[in-house]
Amino acid sequence: MKVLVLTDRFQVPDGRTLVDVVRAAVDGGADTVVLREKDLPRAERTALAIQLAAFVPTLIVASDPTIRGDGVHLGAGDPFPDRRPVRVGRSCHSPAELEQAAAEGCDYATLSPIFPSPSKPGYGPPLGLDALRDAPLPVYALGGIDASNAAACVTAGAAGVAVMSYVMRAADPARAVSELLS
Repeated sequence: MKVLVLTDRFQVPDGRTLVDVVRAAVDGGADTVVLREKDLPRAERTALAIQLAAFVPTLIVASDPTIRGDGVHLGAGDPFPDRRPVRVGRSCHSPAELEQAAAEGCDYATLSPIFPSPSKPGYGPPLGLDALRDAPLPVYALGGIDASNAAACVTAGAAGVAVMSYVMRAADPARAVSELLS
């Protein structure tokens, strides 16, 4: 199973930094991290990307293809970049958005929310596992994902799972990722 870790420094417990949490997640087996932090000034976000790229096997930058990484992860409303990065993903919230992402040439998509999730309240009711079946491109299940339901997502057809809160808030992010992978 593949695990995509999405960052959110506001969920990191006191006493740790986002870099600490991401490093622990990588130590636990995460090989792909999506750097969000879209509210940061570009210079700070670029510096953070450089810092993370030193140890993250595959670093994807959300919404800004000009910040150097291994690709870009577009929000549902972001335009497709004029110059295509090596890897392009997109956030989707419906089967129709998955079809559109495939048609525009995205390499993968996240689909959310699959399960109830406090961090995805504005995206409608949970889509459920059936939404992962027969997707037109590799899909990572997002929203309410934890060790108890990650395998069911893959069984239903997901290429892997994408997590934010489960890892960002974890007392032991390495263990959280390891549990997802097992």
